Amino acid sequence: MDAPGWRPGEDPPTTPQAKSGRNRLIRPYAVTGGRTAPRMQLALEALVSSATFMSVDTATLSTEYQAIISLSQQVRSVAELSALLRMPLGVTRVLIADMAAEGLVQIHQPSLDAGKPDLNLLERVLSGLRRL
Repeated sequence: MDAPGWRPGEDPPTTPQAKSGRNRLIRPYAVTGGRTAPRMQLALEALVSSATFMSVDTATLSTEYQAIISLSQQVRSVAELSALLRMPLGVTRVLIADMAAEGLVQIHQPSLDAGKPDLNLLERVLSGLRRL
């Protein structure tokens, strides 16, 4: 859920930068344990939502996981999460795939049948554009 007064392009309130008030010095490969490829194929436009049935204490999770869970309370694309977190797309993909494997987030991949666009996805995009 977005914090009052928070705007896209600013640091989300749950990132380490916002908590400490300074820039992070951790390299992206350290966040993913050196992995560069996610456990599953993850499209840029794949939608991510927090798992509502979580019984996990989020305080025990890494700050990156906490930020992704917080931001994905509202369904967002992988690309949007990467931009909001100011993390490289590859790192974001690895983290989201790991979180999906742990049941922390749900991923809604677009499905293309015989090259035809998914009408459901197009309708959601159109609806989101109208809300802007």
